[in-house]
Amino acid sequence: MKHAWLDRRQFGALAALGAGALVLPGLRAQTRLEKPSVSIAVGGKSAFYYLPLTIAEQLGYFKAEGLDVEISDFSGGARALQAVVGGSADVCSGAFEHTISLQSKNQPFRAFVLQGRAPQVVMGVSTKTLPGYKGLADLRGRKIGVTAPGSSTNMVSNLLLSRVGLQAGDVSYIGVGVSAGALSALRSGQIDAISNVDPVITMLEQKGEIRVVADTRTIKGSEELFGGPMPAGCLYAHADFLKKNPNTAQALANAMVRSLKWLQTAGPSDIIKTVPESYQLGDRALYLAAFGKVREAISLDGVVPDDGPKTAVRALASFDSTVKADRIDLNRLYTNEFARRAKDRFKA
Repeated sequence: MKHAWLDRRQFGALAALGAGALVLPGLRAQTRLEKPSVSIAVGGKSAFYYLPLTIAEQLGYFKAEGLDVEISDFSGGARALQAVVGGSADVCSGAFEHTISLQSKNQPFRAFVLQGRAPQVVMGVSTKTLPGYKGLADLRGRKIGVTAPGSSTNMVSNLLLSRVGLQAGDVSYIGVGVSAGALSALRSGQIDAISNVDPVITMLEQKGEIRVVADTRTIKGSEELFGGPMPAGCLYAHADFLKKNPNTAQALANAMVRSLKWLQTAGPSDIIKTVPESYQLGDRALYLAAFGKVREAISLDGVVPDDGPKTAVRALASFDSTVKADRIDLNRLYTNEFARRAKDRFKA
């Protein structure tokens, strides 16, 4: 009996080793990155809109996945989009609706991990230059500051104006960025209204320098404006990049979902210690107050909601004549394949 037990034990051990020999090469293949060095373009990295990207970078989550990531920061999302379309960046950290605009121009770009489940964009009117403001129609002929022309802040403004019969040509759009330049443009009277993100908006709001007329920093506010769940910041890339570099795309999604999970439980001191001081615009307390306002808008798990793409297409087509809703293939705008695997791995 003793020998029989030893034989069974040895057989079990050999079977386990055999199984390991079959599994381990597969595991190694999954972690072998086709492109370890990746360039990411982003439009206004200091904004909360891109906070998950900053956290992944600052906490070394990209490096933990074997990635050497170079992040290029542009003045707005439209500039970052141009970089990835032009080939100077592999991936863009930008607005989901850019995938719609690109598809309408026969450019097959796909979102593969979500950063924001609401756009976080706020439209505010200057209390200095428009003290008697009564409604959006009052903005005809006025100057509106956006992060950059063509960015998501521009999109939200266009959507709002279209609701009162105004077109983009009825106002003047000025790119003001997402930090000190945006503050000075509003305060100096260079612009009459602003469509921007936090922490800039909270700074202007707390000092009574703007009157908020639309707010998508909460799920409720976003759904009231867009009529459904509106996917916002995401990582997107050309379909060919995702096809040729699936392990690299998975590594990027892993780092981002790990960042999203960290943000779910991060306290004020964690945020202050992790985010570069220059992003806080010289006021930690106000920066944290702004974080409290946008926290709900941050994606929990990187997965694009099922109805989100339809909402985004409907919103964009409502004011952009180049986007024909019936010609957009929703399934080609995004993939949840990578985010779902990362969600399972990190229990997000």
